[in-house]
Amino acid sequence: MTGGEVAGILVAVFWAVLVTLLAVVLVRLAQTLKATTKLVADVTDQAVPLLADASQTVRAAQNQLDRVDAIATDVQEVTSNASALSTTVASTFGGPLVKVAAFGYGVRRAMSRKAPAEPARADREAAAPAPSARGRRTVIVGRTVPAARRSRKQKG
Repeated sequence: MTGGEVAGILVAVFWAVLVTLLAVVLVRLAQTLKATTKLVADVTDQAVPLLADASQTVRAAQNQLDRVDAIATDVQEVTSNASALSTTVASTFGGPLVKVAAFGYGVRRAMSRKAPAEPARADREAAAPAPSARGRRTVIVGRTVPAARRSRKQKG
């Protein structure tokens, strides 16, 4: 064997090993591509129904939002009507009711001052409020007046 023949055999062996390694790599790459293709197909099979469900859910949510929008519009209209009604009632009855309340307060006050100027001591003790009545409070035109203040104002 000559040097050229040995070199030719070495090159042939090298090429055989290289082709074998490339064949193994290509087989594994083909298996990986098959697994990837199967995985993509499975994901697609599962994703399509999920996307359809998501689309249906979004449509249902949009319908509900439309209904809520209609309800909110109705509530806003009712609120404005109630406000207008409240303003009308306050302007119609507010002034006369305040006048009636003031008149009633004035009559009560005048009636309480109409009592005799200086009753006898026995009458004053009999007219003194009971201990349970001293703790009571009276509401006069939106204000609470303690019993102690009320009795001082009446004496003075």
